[in-house]
Amino acid sequence: MTTDMTRRTILQMAGASSLAAAASAAARAEGNAGDGPTFANRTPMRVGMVTLRVRKLDTIADFYRDAIGLAVMERSASSATLGAGGVKLLVLEAHPEAAVESKRAAGLYHTAFLMPTRKDLARWLVHAAIHRVPLSGFADHRVSESVYLDDPEGNGIEVYADRDPALWQWNAGTVTMGTDQLDVDDLVSLTDTKVSDYAKAPDGMRIGHMHLRVGDLAQAGTFYRNSIGFDPTRERQGAAFLSSGRYHHHLGLNVWQSAGAGLRNDKTTGLAWFSLEIAKPDLFAAQEERLRKAGSDIVTVTDGIEVADPWGTRIRLIRL
Repeated sequence: MTTDMTRRTILQMAGASSLAAAASAAARAEGNAGDGPTFANRTPMRVGMVTLRVRKLDTIADFYRDAIGLAVMERSASSATLGAGGVKLLVLEAHPEAAVESKRAAGLYHTAFLMPTRKDLARWLVHAAIHRVPLSGFADHRVSESVYLDDPEGNGIEVYADRDPALWQWNAGTVTMGTDQLDVDDLVSLTDTKVSDYAKAPDGMRIGHMHLRVGDLAQAGTFYRNSIGFDPTRERQGAAFLSSGRYHHHLGLNVWQSAGAGLRNDKTTGLAWFSLEIAKPDLFAAQEERLRKAGSDIVTVTDGIEVADPWGTRIRLIRL
């Protein structure tokens, strides 16, 4: 497979006639290095793992194994746990009779899997092209390079690699991000486009950020800033981004499809909960106190606590 063939194949998979069209698709998908954990996962608070409710457990588990490269760590008739490098990243819960969550409801917009290096992203993209994994968009976000797709039940996925944090541009607490055309040719030049050498996800892959649909942007921002403790990093029309430790964003929020959404139905498919890991005991204690003062309904879970945002999306704060 030549580079040109890879480029054409990738565009066909995305249903786009040009890279500009692919970048436009990515604009709708997101408003705007080394073997170990990346900067995103070394911050004081970072995303740990995600749990999804799915109708067809085997189909979805096989997809994340074959398309994304996650290792199946545990599997039963009712659930599957997948991860990378021995770290659990994704739990799938079987709910065969569940109704499909509406795209207009609050809930998951996408789970973003962060590659340790740009070359890992290139290797994965060639793997996706060779195996005809359907893609929905591409973008250069200036702080990162991203590819978008959905799992077979419509749960959004981003696979991305960060640029060197030293190159990110900050001004008064706001980071510069954009949705520019991704240079696919330059990206895949880092690897062999004739064969896939992407047998599995690299050990350092982690979930870099979560992007959620919410019903009201101001209300969501207040909750995730004042109650959860994230810092705002950028806002744009209909979307807001927040993080810990000057990462570009651990959390994206948008109302593009879900403005005015009410409480989520926990009997539908989609996001069940996601975790935020906190390494420092004093920070964990401060976060718990912050939530209690805010009047949040707190539930004790293994190694931490669980709360829900104003739309019922559950967040687990885990003490490492």
